[in-house]
Amino acid sequence: MLCSLVIISTAAAGGLKEGPEAVEKWFEKLPYAKEKLTKLHFYFHDTVSGKNITSYMVAQSNITFKSPTSFGLVSVADDPLRVGPEPDSKIMGQAQGIYGLDSLEELGLLMILNLVFMDGKYNGSTLSVLGHNPVLHKYREMPIVGGSGVFRLARGIATAQTVWYNLTTNNAVVEYTLMILHY
Repeated sequence: MLCSLVIISTAAAGGLKEGPEAVEKWFEKLPYAKEKLTKLHFYFHDTVSGKNITSYMVAQSNITFKSPTSFGLVSVADDPLRVGPEPDSKIMGQAQGIYGLDSLEELGLLMILNLVFMDGKYNGSTLSVLGHNPVLHKYREMPIVGGSGVFRLARGIATAQTVWYNLTTNNAVVEYTLMILHY
């Protein structure tokens, strides 16, 4: 049984060994490691109403519903990352985290997300995105500030472009392209 757990934990992060000793050995080899550039592409499906809701409002300020930008509204999300914009396309991971409407002047979100990959060679690895998302801009950039598994010490940029948004339901599909530097 213990052997099975070791095999599962090794496979979970794209073949990287886990645990404090394994991470320490990984860091000892870091000065000799070559940095890699990885490009990822997926569609973020945010469902706030209707069936299979993936994002829930958890807080609001006393001015949220008086503000033209819904300032102070905070939501927690567990949104699927899909290979295509279609609602039935294959899921490759989840965007798990918090986003809040953070601007009094424009419609913008503070995004605090962990992108958790659950398929392929990145299975078990994560990327952390933290930044401002001015949702009415055609293209948005947010920093990638870290990661785990295959993406240890990751940094980079996540670009977003809204593919589809429903004004009635507030549900959206957003195309993401990530450029990631990692070891």
